[in-house]
Amino acid sequence: MKQLKEIYDYREMIFSLVKKDLRGRYKGSVLGFLWTFINPLLQLVVFTLVFSIIMRAGYEQYYLFLFVALVPWMFFASSVQDGSTSILREKDMVKKIYFPREVLPIATVTSSFVNMLLTFIVIFIVLLVSGRGLNPVALLCLPIVMIVQYILCLGIALIVASLTVYFRDLQYILGIVVMALQYMTPVMFGVDMVENAIQERGMGALGDFMLFVFNLNPMTPIINIYRQIMYYKQIPDLSTLFVAFAMGIIFIIIGNVLFKKLQRGFAENF
Repeated sequence: MKQLKEIYDYREMIFSLVKKDLRGRYKGSVLGFLWTFINPLLQLVVFTLVFSIIMRAGYEQYYLFLFVALVPWMFFASSVQDGSTSILREKDMVKKIYFPREVLPIATVTSSFVNMLLTFIVIFIVLLVSGRGLNPVALLCLPIVMIVQYILCLGIALIVASLTVYFRDLQYILGIVVMALQYMTPVMFGVDMVENAIQERGMGALGDFMLFVFNLNPMTPIINIYRQIMYYKQIPDLSTLFVAFAMGIIFIIIGNVLFKKLQRGFAENF
């Protein structure tokens, strides 16, 4: 509680760092803050071309099926990768002044979260313009899944931020891991495709184990619920978020312990 109070006392610093990151993210570029919306739209075009036209994924309005999952995934990916270098990027500040070091990954994840919220404005517009529409009752569940994802991303960011100070290669390894994990998460396809592929190949016990591992991925239920709310317009079963929420809390506890043990040597390792 004492540590939480200390972080809360530095809330203004967190807000300032978030503003700095959002303003400086595309500083100097011609389109500036518009890249917040252009980046996911460009990825959407590429993935839609590959999976809807070339590989013929059999989903109605596939671009919407993909878009509502791609944006939350980008939040996860940026939280992990940018979070891993959050302390290194502010090494001069870490060496000069005292503040809870956890503030840095918190600010990084919060900045990515705000970026996702802004992009959701585009998602809502696209859903309405496309004629698919929105379910207001289902949308009431949206803040819950967002909070669970934020907790999960923050927990992972706390862990990798402290470790990357000592093991610089981790930031590059995480890039590969996140890229691989994207294809192990139902972002570009649905869980039904995985289940059908396992059944068609008659994989038996091995298939059951693969499906268990696939569902063990905490981002799987998170992506599924985003898709249920916005693509299928269904009220989701929020109990499926329990594993993701529990893992997020565990990661935050582990990250807190690592910070306590490792932060004394941060300055010496820059």
